[in-house]
Amino acid sequence: MNPLKKLASQTAIYGLSSIVGRLLNYLLVPLHTRVFLPEAYGVVTEMYSYVAFLMIVLTYGFETAFFRFARNEEDKSSVFSTSLISLTISSIVFFVLCLIFAQPIASTIRYPDHADYIIWFGLILFAEAITAVPFAKLRLENRPTRFALIKLTNIAINILVNVFFLLICPALLKSDSASWRDFASIVYNPNFGVGYVFIANLVASLVTFAMLLPDMIKVPRIFNIELWRRMITYSFPLLIGGLAGITNEMFSRVSMKYQLPEDIAMHELGIFGACYKVAVLMTIFIQTFRFAAEPFFFSQSKEKDAKKLYADVMTWFVIACCFIYLGVLLFMNVVKYFIGENYYEGLTIVPILLMANLFLGIFFNLSIWFKLNDKTHFGAWLAIFGAILTILLNYWWIPLYGYVGASWVTLVVYFSMMMISYFLGQKYYPVDYEKLKVVLYPLSAFAITFLYPMVLPMEGSLSWIFKVLIIAAFMAVVWYLEIRKKRLISRSTLK
Repeated sequence: MNPLKKLASQTAIYGLSSIVGRLLNYLLVPLHTRVFLPEAYGVVTEMYSYVAFLMIVLTYGFETAFFRFARNEEDKSSVFSTSLISLTISSIVFFVLCLIFAQPIASTIRYPDHADYIIWFGLILFAEAITAVPFAKLRLENRPTRFALIKLTNIAINILVNVFFLLICPALLKSDSASWRDFASIVYNPNFGVGYVFIANLVASLVTFAMLLPDMIKVPRIFNIELWRRMITYSFPLLIGGLAGITNEMFSRVSMKYQLPEDIAMHELGIFGACYKVAVLMTIFIQTFRFAAEPFFFSQSKEKDAKKLYADVMTWFVIACCFIYLGVLLFMNVVKYFIGENYYEGLTIVPILLMANLFLGIFFNLSIWFKLNDKTHFGAWLAIFGAILTILLNYWWIPLYGYVGASWVTLVVYFSMMMISYFLGQKYYPVDYEKLKVVLYPLSAFAITFLYPMVLPMEGSLSWIFKVLIIAAFMAVVWYLEIRKKRLISRSTLK
C-alpha cells in the first residue's frame, strides 16, 4: 500500500476513537457550560490542567521509548513488560501519596473542603498512567480497531455518567412520581456540583483499565534492568520536554486564578477553558494524526524516499488544518452554540487558538529530526525555551489582558518553537519541505476569514452559499496544485 494512503487510513481509524470519540465527548461542553456558570467551569478547567502536568510525570516518556526500543530489540515482550512494571510501580507510589497527603494538597490549591478531589484524581491518574503502554502496544501492532473500541467505550461511559447525574437526576427530583424523587434524592446531591464531572471520569478510567487488564497480565513478568536504564536515558529528555511542552499549553490555566483578582479569576478561567474547547477540532485532528504518525515516521525512516515522504506529509497536514480553520471560523455563527451563552464573550480568542494549534501541529511534524536521530535532548531544550517564554509572557500579559493575553501567548510560543525547530532540523536532518505552500496555505486561510466579514457582511441563506463557495474554491486550488499539476508534471517527465 502507498505509504501516504496507509498513514491516511490509520489516521482515519485512530480518528474513530479520537475524532468521533472527542466529538461525542465534545457534547459534554454544551452540557457543562449550560449547567455550570463560568466560575464553576473554571474549577473543571483548573483540575484538568493539573492532570495534564501529572500525566507527563507519571508516564515519563515511556510511550515514545517503547516505540523506539520495540523497533530495535529482538525480545519485544521484554520491552513491554519492563515498561509496564516500571509504570505500575511508580503509579502505585503516586496513588499512595495522594491518599496520605490529600488534605494538605487540597488546601494548597485552595479547595480545603474537597480532599476527595485529590483521591479521585489520584486513582484516575493511576489507571491512565498504567494503560499508556498497553495503548502504545496496540498502535505498534497496528491494531487500531481494538484501540478505537476501548477508547470509545471510555468516552461513552464518561458521557453517560455525566448525563445521568447532570441531566437525568435533576429532572427526576422534579418528577411527579414520588418513587423517582426518592431514588434521585438517594443517588444525587445538587450541592455536589462539578464533582460529578470527576466521578464520571473516574468510572470511565477504571473500566478502561479493566478492558486492558488481559493484555497486561498475559505478558511474562520480565524486568530487564539494563534495558530499563537505556529506556530511562532515552525518555528522560522527553519527560523534561513533555513537562515544558505541557507548560506551554496549560500554565495559563493553572496560574490564571493566582494572577487575576479573586472576584474575576475563576470567571475568566471558565471563559478561557470553554472557548479553548471551541478550537478543539484542530486539536483533535493533531492528536489523531499524532497517534498514527509517530509509529509511521519510525517505520518509514529507513526507506529510500523517507524525506520526500515527510515533506509530502507536512504539506497535506497543513492543508487539512487550513480546512478546519476555515470551517470553524466561517461557520462560527453555528459553532458558537457548542458553548453556553454566558461564554460567548470569549469567542474572539478562537481564531488565535486555531492558528496557534496549527503551528503546534507543524512543530510536531518537524520533530522527526530529533526523534529519528536520538537527539531528544534538542526536543527538551526547545520545549524548555517555550516553557520559559510561556511563563514570562503569561506573567506579563494575563494581568493586563486576561484570557485574551493568554491566547496570544499560546500563539507566539508555538510559532517561535516551530521556527527554531525548522532551522535546527535543516542542519541535523534536512528535509526539503514545500516551504512556499506551507506558508501560503495558512496565510490564505487567515486572509479569507479576516476579509470575508468586511467584503461580504451579509447574513442569512445567501451568506451560507458564499461560505460554501469559498471552501469549494479553496479545495479546487488545492486539487489543482497538489494533484492535477503534479500529474501533468509526471506525464511530461515520462514523455
